[in-house]
Amino acid sequence: MSKLGRVSIVMIVGLLVYGCAKVPVTGRSQLNLVSNEEIIPLSFQSYQQVLDSANISTSDQAAMVKNVGKKIQVAVEEYMEMNGWSDQLAGFKWEFNLIEDDIVNAWAMPGGKVAFYTGIMPICRDELGVAVVMGHEVAHAIANHGRERMSQGLLANMGLSTVGAAMGQNPSLTSQIFLRSVGVGTQIGMLKFSRTHESEADKIGLVFMAMAGYDPNEAPKFWQRMQENSGGQAPPEWLSTHPSHERRIQELKEAIPEAMKYYKQ
Repeated sequence: MSKLGRVSIVMIVGLLVYGCAKVPVTGRSQLNLVSNEEIIPLSFQSYQQVLDSANISTSDQAAMVKNVGKKIQVAVEEYMEMNGWSDQLAGFKWEFNLIEDDIVNAWAMPGGKVAFYTGIMPICRDELGVAVVMGHEVAHAIANHGRERMSQGLLANMGLSTVGAAMGQNPSLTSQIFLRSVGVGTQIGMLKFSRTHESEADKIGLVFMAMAGYDPNEAPKFWQRMQENSGGQAPPEWLSTHPSHERRIQELKEAIPEAMKYYKQ
């Protein structure tokens, strides 16, 4: 191996050792080479672009989404303060919107930007169902899944550990990496990684919805409805960025006893 190759390996190992963080609630170690100061502005810009091109609902359902979002937000801020992690919310500007579209989906970006689509509302059915989805999506933001994915993407694709350096070298690729990091697009090589994030967000989301006063026992019921809605047409788990419905429901049931410790009726 050349001297340059050995130096590169040492640098990468050093980044992996020193660029690590712990995920709130689960304690899992994650790669952390990108700061919130770098990724949150990209998130806010992308979120606004989505809103500018969408039909934002002002219905009673939209009001319910905002109301549930605020309750989850309060629970998150309480949890983070209770554990001495409030600094991790620096730069967050919470926003919850319902977009008029038949897509059965919802998502969250770094910094507390959340969007639901009207297509998922019949499966949510009510405030409890919205709380299941909201807790899960907010959990992605709190667990810094987007930041972790972007750290991995920058290192794998460009050998860089800062957004500034990446933007200077290849802004187009950097933007693509960011969009993939927050769930816009995917690639086979990241599927297992993404399923890990989905399962983790399920467990963290249970805690947040419980603290907000929503019964965690509603989560498996929501995913059972989601399974019924798919009509058995979901792809095999190894080709999906999400766990299979059966596995997800089972893992949620196993995580409920821990989440119930936080339940505030």
